[in-house]
Amino acid sequence: MATSTGLRRLFDGDGLPDADRLPWWLSPLPTWVENAGLRLVWVVVAINLLGTAFGFWYYGFHPLPLSDPLITWQFASEPVVMWPFVPDSPVATLFIALAFALWKLDRPNEYVTALAFFGCWKLGLWTPFVLATFSEAFLAGTPLLMYLFLFFSHLAMVVEAFVLHRISDFPVRAVAVAVVWYGFNDVVDYFVPIVGDPHHTSLPLADGTVVWGTTVLQIAAAGAVVLTLVATFFALATRVKKLESRASLR
Repeated sequence: MATSTGLRRLFDGDGLPDADRLPWWLSPLPTWVENAGLRLVWVVVAINLLGTAFGFWYYGFHPLPLSDPLITWQFASEPVVMWPFVPDSPVATLFIALAFALWKLDRPNEYVTALAFFGCWKLGLWTPFVLATFSEAFLAGTPLLMYLFLFFSHLAMVVEAFVLHRISDFPVRAVAVAVVWYGFNDVVDYFVPIVGDPHHTSLPLADGTVVWGTTVLQIAAAGAVVLTLVATFFALATRVKKLESRASLR
């Protein structure tokens, strides 16, 4: 009986922020999934912090193993001043860990939440996009299990992004900050690197390699820019639909 009660409480919405009536394309997750995520928020935070740590290791920050240089791989090849714009996925999981943690501590921050939404939506889809588009090249140098882990762990970031509407109204000023951050990331990653070469995540093919009549850089850039634009639309559409839903209840 106690187990049954605990399970019911895990999936119900008592004591949680209300779920606004949003279109399915803005809120595709079942409400019970959102509720479970919010109930288990500290587990979600811990998983994302582990993902952040792994992501920084993946990009080349290697405190372990001790036999490795501390800074290697992509971090070692990038100017230090541009390091904040290199580990995009780890920064996104850090944003969402902070967003959920601050909410749970009753100190929600709309700016962090907007950055988390943009990051998890954008990187959660961009990474599977390039993994699938350049799958042959990736699999030539990446173990299959690592490839699958990267693919599905990033899709899980999108799932997390669709829970954030429960703890945020996406005010325009917060969305503007996220647009500036991720828009600037697109600029330095693909168009105007400012210092050195473009700073996008390293791909298994050279930027200038011709694929489908265009180049690897242009394909990766197109995916990133489109996803930034769509994230902007989704965030603002969520705000508008939440306001409309609340107005209809008055």
